Amino acid sequence: VLLVVYVGYVGLGAGVLQALERPAEARAAQHLLRQRWELLANHTCLRGPALQRLIEGIVQAYKSGITLQGNTTSLGRWDFSGSFFFSISAITTIGYGNLSPSTAAGRIFCILFALFGIPLNLVLLNEIGQLMLLGVQHCAHRLEEAFHLQKIASLLIKTSALVTGSLLFLLLPPLLLSDKEGWSYEEGLYYSFITLSTIGFGDYVIGMSPERNYPGWYKNVISLWILFGMAWLTLVIKLCINFLE
Repeated sequence: VLLVVYVGYVGLGAGVLQALERPAEARAAQHLLRQRWELLANHTCLRGPALQRLIEGIVQAYKSGITLQGNTTSLGRWDFSGSFFFSISAITTIGYGNLSPSTAAGRIFCILFALFGIPLNLVLLNEIGQLMLLGVQHCAHRLEEAFHLQKIASLLIKTSALVTGSLLFLLLPPLLLSDKEGWSYEEGLYYSFITLSTIGFGDYVIGMSPERNYPGWYKNVISLWILFGMAWLTLVIKLCINFLE
């Protein structure tokens, strides 16, 4: 029965996403084709295969963190702050997919780094989560002693922890993201949940716009937010698991 419910839930998600996203995908594909044919028609010196190779080269360069700016290229995704953020996304298993090692040595190191880093990250998240849980339980115990209402005190504290965590880790961070990235609030909220849940689609990633100047502390603050936000969301997911079970 659980397997049937699971498959049905996934099927429902697939159907809704197909209905919502398929038309936009078709429009984007038609727009891209129109642009290609217009470019070839307006610049007869261009040839289709050569243009295709150039497009593929630009896409590959962008994946490696290189963008064209006039007659120069921009670097910076593999500076220390960028590498630090990549390391966080690797061992937290977010894996945005927008940046990855391109050298054989880098890939081998990434395997070894993640092999030991993922368990270390899980242990740390568990410890942070336990500290959060102990804090909630301590507050609940103090309320129980003060008002002698065990169930109400426990419910009140859990609700307060849920609301406070939602503000700190989901509802307020999009304001910072909107300011630094130029995203809408909805895009920032979407990025926050996709990141903290370790889904990590990679369609929105911080610090990737070559037109923006990011402060040095920005990625470090986001890294700390990811760490504590994941610990909080893990507790919420555990509550959901207990409820479903």
